[in-house]
Amino acid sequence: MSYTFFDFLQLIGSLGVFIFGMKIFSDGLQKIAGGKLRSILKGMTRNRFTGVVTGFGTTAITQSSTTTTVMVVSFVNAGLLTFIESTGVIMGANIGTTITAWMVSVFGFKFQITPIAIATIGIFFPFLFAGNIKLRNIAEAMIGFGILFIGLEFIKDSVPDIDENPEIFAFLRSYTDLGYLSILLFVGVGTILTLLTQSSSAATAITLVMLFQGWIDFPIAAAMILGENIGTTVTANIAALIGNVHAKRAARFHFFFNVIGVLWMLLLIYPFLNLMDYIISSAIPGSPSIMSGAEEARANATLGLSLFHTTFNILNVVLLFGFVPLIIKLVEKIQPMKTEGDDQFQIQYINSGLMSSADLSLNQAQRELEMFGKVVEKMHYSFKALLLKKQSKQRKFIEKIKKREELADNLELQIGEYLTQISENSNPSKSAVRRIRNFHNIINDLERIGDLYYQMAKTVERSIDNDEELEEDVVKDVDVMLEVIHNAMLNMRNNLSRESKDVDVMAALELEKQVNATRDRLRNLHYARLEKNSYSVKEGIIFLDLLNRLEKIGDHIMNVNEACAGKRLKVISMEPEITPVDDK
Repeated sequence: MSYTFFDFLQLIGSLGVFIFGMKIFSDGLQKIAGGKLRSILKGMTRNRFTGVVTGFGTTAITQSSTTTTVMVVSFVNAGLLTFIESTGVIMGANIGTTITAWMVSVFGFKFQITPIAIATIGIFFPFLFAGNIKLRNIAEAMIGFGILFIGLEFIKDSVPDIDENPEIFAFLRSYTDLGYLSILLFVGVGTILTLLTQSSSAATAITLVMLFQGWIDFPIAAAMILGENIGTTVTANIAALIGNVHAKRAARFHFFFNVIGVLWMLLLIYPFLNLMDYIISSAIPGSPSIMSGAEEARANATLGLSLFHTTFNILNVVLLFGFVPLIIKLVEKIQPMKTEGDDQFQIQYINSGLMSSADLSLNQAQRELEMFGKVVEKMHYSFKALLLKKQSKQRKFIEKIKKREELADNLELQIGEYLTQISENSNPSKSAVRRIRNFHNIINDLERIGDLYYQMAKTVERSIDNDEELEEDVVKDVDVMLEVIHNAMLNMRNNLSRESKDVDVMAALELEKQVNATRDRLRNLHYARLEKNSYSVKEGIIFLDLLNRLEKIGDHIMNVNEACAGKRLKVISMEPEITPVDDK
């Protein structure tokens, strides 16, 4: 046997070059897509068919079904998508991932593309240093494209030659000549290969090389492709391990959907492969049967394998599309809703890591800001309950506010670090830089709102400790201010989910005026009560303290609205009104 350990290391290195090229290619495409990919992702929620198209389009752009499915799991965990809405996207991603196989089989085996790949790198390399960001992103994608095919050529040259290493052929023969049992065995091999490479595209490329070099025949290669369809679901399931129940369900659906597809295909595998052979033979006249394993048929066999991969995934979507509700019920039974905590927010959305495009990363960060706003709103509800409930029940609300204040501090830190990573690693555009600065301002203001609720809770707690109940008039007046603040907060939460151009500016300004007007009215009532000696000075100090802190919350809410809009709304409110001239 002439194949040495050093030759094996060369094979591993070649595989590394291929995967590295694919990563650069995928990252470059994501950066080029940027905002367009965000627009595509927004179309997910319409219906299941739209979801399939969206999943296909996103995977075609990113060149990675793993990226799409992990993204979907993150979206579901963050509440951007429901579990049911995610199912269509996952199905579409299965079809989209087959594009890579076609690209490799056409360019990698039918043409001598290595000289073109090297020339492509030579042409686009200087543009990596261009001032134009879009040009740099295009250059990155094209260089990744070149490296990908150079890596593929290295793999082809590094795999052992069957004729010179008959021992390998004899070893494989002992496992590939077991009939249907060999099919089942190599489904497992394909699954393990995908787990090891953490990329179904890389596993598919290896399978195509093995088929092209004559290591395995067409049925065995098809079995490996089926295994790779199962293996590709593992990454999303790993990502969902620390997610909520809905994220886990989305990942489980991906697994069951692909496994069911593999099972029905295994029942029809040989007739289906004969159909692929017939299609290729008809499309390429004079081509020997790709089932024969003949050397002259190997290049066409790679096309047949890509056709098998695409046809299988399309048919699987078509056949199972109507059964999706049943699969959903199965998943919900296996992954039931355990506790109320499963529905609570977790900062998992940005924990899946930076996207290659700054715009996409900021889209992730914005979802976290929406959830941050939800946490702050829950603190509002808890404080209102603290104020209105009897003393025996007030302690639990103080504890809730304390825990959420700690959560707010943690959210500010984690989101802030994520925004810093975007600035340092994603080469953001000018508009992205502005969004990053606005997002920093938002998390700071939201955290300050959380602090203010906690400080007010401590004020009420001191009254409880001193066994002093707040006067009924005080509680009613504070509740009036809380209601006005809540209206402003609801508007703020809506604005957190909007693009800057869609922020409801006039509503924010009107609600800010209401907050200030209510504060002034209640402050006048306070002084009137003091003058009439309706309550003690100490009671009045507590009331004024709560009133001023609530007004500060209103100011921070206004700051958040300004950051969402990307402009100073207070300046807008001070513009002079044009009044009609009286002609009389």
